[in-house]
Amino acid sequence: MEQNTILQSFKVQDELNQTIWDKESGGEYMLKSEVRDKLLEISENFIKFIGVDIDVEDITMTGSLANYNWSSFSDIDLHIIVDLDSIDIDNDLLRQLFNSKKTIWNSTHNVEVYGFEVEVYVQNQNEPHFATGVYSIMYGEWINEPKKEDSAFEDNKLLSKAMTWVDMIDGVEKKSLILKPEETLELIEKVKNKLKKYRSCGLEKKGEYSYENLTFKFLRRNGYIQRLFDLKNKITDDTLSLE
Repeated sequence: MEQNTILQSFKVQDELNQTIWDKESGGEYMLKSEVRDKLLEISENFIKFIGVDIDVEDITMTGSLANYNWSSFSDIDLHIIVDLDSIDIDNDLLRQLFNSKKTIWNSTHNVEVYGFEVEVYVQNQNEPHFATGVYSIMYGEWINEPKKEDSAFEDNKLLSKAMTWVDMIDGVEKKSLILKPEETLELIEKVKNKLKKYRSCGLEKKGEYSYENLTFKFLRRNGYIQRLFDLKNKITDDTLSLE
């Protein structure tokens, strides 16, 4: 995919996406009723799929489609908010279960709302979440109402930061040809954790338009994050196979 196409996708829009939102006479955006109903239905399906009795505190929509930085790359980030401490199961085990269920559900379903893919996630109510646009689907109101901001990033600066990570991931792929499988898997985890921390720091300090977050999105949109996951899966499959 062309770099300019990805860079243009980060530009701020004048309005929230009009296929998802209705603009009230007072200027406030409300989720379209049919979109809200469908997202509640999707949430109910996913909660049943989890297979654990949970008390849902809220169901929220966040991400770029709840903000002015939406684009054709956007998906609907649907968060099921729960209180892990209220469930009589170890928190770490619960997180592993929820993450596994999330991965399975998202990878085996192709659910779209008006052309935008729906990604479901279980979020602990105490989990830090740095987003300027968060809408309660359950209660039909904004938790954090977004404000139009000027992203004001420099294309060359963002590209430079993204290419540093591109080179790093290319390097992992090259090293995988000479390293032992377990060494490559360890290296992949180091890069993934480093990238996750890099993005989190940017979100915490400067928000969604930080260079760190935009770099992460650039890598996701040009396929480089997926390349890391694909390499990890290939090495794991090769290790477990017998020829």
